[in-house]
Amino acid sequence: MRALTKSDRIAVPVIIALSILVPLIVLVLMMLPERYNIFGTQSGTFPLFHALLNASTAILLVLGYFFMTIKEYKLHRNIMITAFSLSAIFLVSYVLSKISNDPVPYGGDGFMRYIYFFILITHIVLSGIIVPLVLFTMYRGLTGEYYKHAKIARWTFPIWFYVAVTGVLVYIFMLPYY
Repeated sequence: MRALTKSDRIAVPVIIALSILVPLIVLVLMMLPERYNIFGTQSGTFPLFHALLNASTAILLVLGYFFMTIKEYKLHRNIMITAFSLSAIFLVSYVLSKISNDPVPYGGDGFMRYIYFFILITHIVLSGIIVPLVLFTMYRGLTGEYYKHAKIARWTFPIWFYVAVTGVLVYIFMLPYY
């Protein structure tokens, strides 16, 4: 095993800490017994915004992948930084929405209920996994460790894309109930 570089000694513990703290904070906020509607929004406001962020992220991920395949690395980098930024905005907004609004239960039944819960559960599980993957992928790309970046991006891209697309699908399933 190689020794950590000077930047790795700082970045790796920060990435690990964020990877643990972010899902824990979201979980704690979801369990709050009381909501504090900070912005005075209606329950459907945040989900639409989140769906737009997720859809935009999915489109940017595909564009970023395309620019990487045609060796337009600066465009790839800029698109992926933008996708990361949208995901960060999503995360902050999602936390605010959990503080602000009561959870809305899914009201569907029959076969669609099973599909919804499959999508929701895989979305939630992979959302927790994607945090360290994205952070490590971004870190390796931005520090010029392109071999390591490419190696982890092979896993990050499909999972991140799935999380973004299923975020939109969850919104579509829930739309009648907001």
